[in-house]
Amino acid sequence: MTSASFPNLFSEIALGRTTIRNRIVSTGHHTHHAHGAPSERYIAYQEARARGGAGLIVAEIAGVHETAHFANNFLDATSPDCIPGYARLAKAVQGHGAAMFGQLFHPGREVQSTPDGMGATAYAPSAVPNERFHIMPRPMSDALIRDVIKGFGQGAGYLIEAGLDGVELVASQGYLPAQFLNPRLNLREDDWGGSFENRLRFVAECLTVMRAAIGDATLGMRISGDELEPAQGLNADEIAAICTALSPQLDYISVVAGMSSSLGASVHIAAPMGVPAGYIAPYARRIKQATDLPVIATGRVNQAQIAEAVIAAGDADLCGMTRAMICDPAMPSKVAQGRLDDIRACIACNQACIGRSHKGQPISCIQYPESGRELEYGTLIPATKPGSVMVVGGGPAGMKAAAIAAARGHRVTLHEASGEMGGQALLAQRLPGREEFGGIIQNLMREVRDAGVDVQTGSAVDVAMIARQKPDALIVATGAVPYLPAIEGAEEAHVVSAWDALSGANIGNSAVVADWRCDWVGIGLAEMLAVSGRRVRLVVNGAMAGETLQLYVRNHYLGRLRRLGVEVTTNARLFGVDGDSAYFQDTLTDEPIVVDGTDTTVLSLGNTPRDELGAALEQANIPFTRIGDCLAPRTAEEAVLEGLQAAWEI
Repeated sequence: MTSASFPNLFSEIALGRTTIRNRIVSTGHHTHHAHGAPSERYIAYQEARARGGAGLIVAEIAGVHETAHFANNFLDATSPDCIPGYARLAKAVQGHGAAMFGQLFHPGREVQSTPDGMGATAYAPSAVPNERFHIMPRPMSDALIRDVIKGFGQGAGYLIEAGLDGVELVASQGYLPAQFLNPRLNLREDDWGGSFENRLRFVAECLTVMRAAIGDATLGMRISGDELEPAQGLNADEIAAICTALSPQLDYISVVAGMSSSLGASVHIAAPMGVPAGYIAPYARRIKQATDLPVIATGRVNQAQIAEAVIAAGDADLCGMTRAMICDPAMPSKVAQGRLDDIRACIACNQACIGRSHKGQPISCIQYPESGRELEYGTLIPATKPGSVMVVGGGPAGMKAAAIAAARGHRVTLHEASGEMGGQALLAQRLPGREEFGGIIQNLMREVRDAGVDVQTGSAVDVAMIARQKPDALIVATGAVPYLPAIEGAEEAHVVSAWDALSGANIGNSAVVADWRCDWVGIGLAEMLAVSGRRVRLVVNGAMAGETLQLYVRNHYLGRLRRLGVEVTTNARLFGVDGDSAYFQDTLTDEPIVVDGTDTTVLSLGNTPRDELGAALEQANIPFTRIGDCLAPRTAEEAVLEGLQAAWEI
């Protein structure tokens, strides 16, 4: 299978004057790899995707006005100072045959904070509050509106002067241009509001000044095909009418979904794995039919087969496959070469990409921590002195360490005590809506296989075995086991661990899930048990269920629990159990909380290191490196990164 098997995906297309070599797009996304101007780290990040075969790369949002501050570490296009950085970016990307566009942006009421962490003054068409960030914006004056429009034009001119092929106005997901378009957010009675034509005026004038600044360079617009927010959002009919009216000014439209200002609709900014792949296609098709313009569809398109089908069906002309290329920058080239089995498929966990972004940290990928770290790990460096390496433990940490060590030229043996590789990911994939998480096992196993690692399952390792084999380097990744503290009354009750529940333990008709970690385990167990018809109470030792999860993941799964009728109690620690009740203590008031009528208490209290081998090695004075949960129980992100780092240092 080669690119001939994907005739639509690997055909050229013209967006305005720009010829795109294929239909695969890395869309604009906030990376936290740059501040103000494109940095060398940001350039290396985007160059990796261009080298990997993307047809079009769209740089992340760039502010166009001093009131456009959205968050820290994003690009700025308010002065000519941005031109040299953008010029280096364009040269790096275009040098590999990809086209390079830029995004221009103003958040309006979706602003979060000033650079020093103070509450920002948010500006919007009208004083309609933001539900998600709890911000009341200040209505924009006529003078400010005209100044922001001018900023869009100036910014566009700077980017084209820097050598970019095109620019894109961000009117998606409830940001400032969308706020002007929306009759529920734009309550003005002047020339900028009221009638459809007046509400259209801000965006139309932005596009007019952008076109004047860029000449015949490509001009596009990003917009939500449906903001999916019934109370305040623009619906698909309204969006279609808007796009039809603006289409004469545009060369293409990039279609996403959702709205930033509400918890439910913001999930679609980076839809998690529980959302169907390719779900964006109907929204893109509606706009394509309404405008007859080339359309980019972005939203859970993580496989080449999905993109080919979307384009072949006439739903869109190009597909945004952004997270797919965060996970595997070389995905387009692999598809073109027929190497589909070698592709590291995105599982939409949102953990290290937008999850890190929301923490203000540079983005990466839990499966491919080299992503975003191209300056450190972008080029594999052969070992200066190849030797024998033993890796103990076949979870994500051990697999990554083994694969990288072997790829660097070492002779690597990977020992897994059980009969199957994967560690806790084997359990994670059993939860409803988390089935794709098992992809991390297949992807890492492929890396292990391709690197030539000698994999030995059912192979328990002890100090004597290590002493006999005398490896030149030893990496211990023995993982963790459930934390099972002594619980008052447990001898009278039916108590099982989360791992046991996932493995098919008898639960009964009514269960309480005691969730200390506040992560995907407690939420997933509650859904799994509720789907089977049981009465489920989820009691969490935190302010909310899923408190430690990336918010789009959390909000999506909390919505699923609510629809299933799962009862959730917050701020409670497990105190004791008996034959038909579980007892908790309110962590805010110390008052007791009694959950009656329960057959089983399921303990999701986190894990503790499985470190017997490590302790014995220390006692025997044998040098080794701990990685992953046997060092400290955390997540797959830390485990895989530590595997990379340990193998890199051998």
